[in-house]
Amino acid sequence: MSLPIWTRVALSSEFRRFDGACWRLVEAQHRVSTLKLTDTLAEQSLLEDLIEETKPAIPPDCRHLDFLLATPFRYGAIYPTGSRFRRAGRTLGVYYAAEHPATAVAEMAFYRLLFFAESPATPWPSDAAEYTAFSAAVSSERLLDLMSEPLSQDSGLWTDLTDYGPCQAFADAARSADADVIRYQSVRDPDRRANLAILMCRAFARPAPVDRQTWRIRLSPSGVQALCEFPRQGVEFPRGTFGADSRIATLNWDRGDL
Repeated sequence: MSLPIWTRVALSSEFRRFDGACWRLVEAQHRVSTLKLTDTLAEQSLLEDLIEETKPAIPPDCRHLDFLLATPFRYGAIYPTGSRFRRAGRTLGVYYAAEHPATAVAEMAFYRLLFFAESPATPWPSDAAEYTAFSAAVSSERLLDLMSEPLSQDSGLWTDLTDYGPCQAFADAARSADADVIRYQSVRDPDRRANLAILMCRAFARPAPVDRQTWRIRLSPSGVQALCEFPRQGVEFPRGTFGADSRIATLNWDRGDL
C-alpha cells in the first residue's frame, strides 16, 4: 500500500470536535521513590527540585500543566527511538493516552512484555507492580480521526504493528496543519478501542488529572493479569494476546521468578 499524501489544506478540512477524557498509566513510585532517600518532606521536596533541574525543559505553552501532563512534551534531549507518531531525534513531544482505562492497561502490558522479550534472561517479577492510572480532560476542535472516513481508508498503514513510518509522516502533516490531537485505533487492546496522540498542550481542558485509579499488573508464564482496586475491575491478557507482534511471538514465557 502506498503512503497517502495529505496536504495542510486537506487535513484542515477533516478537523473534528472532541470533548472527553483520556487515560494514561505511570508507575506508582513516580513520587514516592525519593522519599526513602531523605529524612523529611522538606528534604524530599528539595531533592525533587534538584532532579527536575536535570531534566529537559518543558515548553513554555505546557508549563501551566501538572507534571503528569507536561512530562511527555519535554524535548530538550534526543528522543532515543521513534514511537508511532514521534520520530527519533530531537523531536516534539507527544502525549499518548487511551479513551478507556483498560486500553491504557493493555498498552502498558504490551510494553512490559516487550521489555522481557528483549531481555530473555531476566526472571519474571515475583510480585505485581503497582501503577497509577489517571485521566485528563481534553477539548479540541482540531482532532484528526484515523478511525473515521476518509482517513480510515488507510487503516492498514495506521495499524501496522511495527512499522511506524506512515504514522510519523502523518503526524508531520498533522502538525503542519496545526492539529491538536490524532485519534487512532489501539493495536494492543483486544477490543480495538481508541487511543489519542495529543500533539499540543492547548488540547487539555484542565491543567491537572481529573481522576485516578490504582492498578496492579502481574506478569507470569500464563500471561498478564491486571486488577484495579476502585472501581473494582480486572482484565487479563493470555499468552497469545499479543502474539501477532513478531517481537512478542518469540518471548520466552517459561522463565523463573525474580
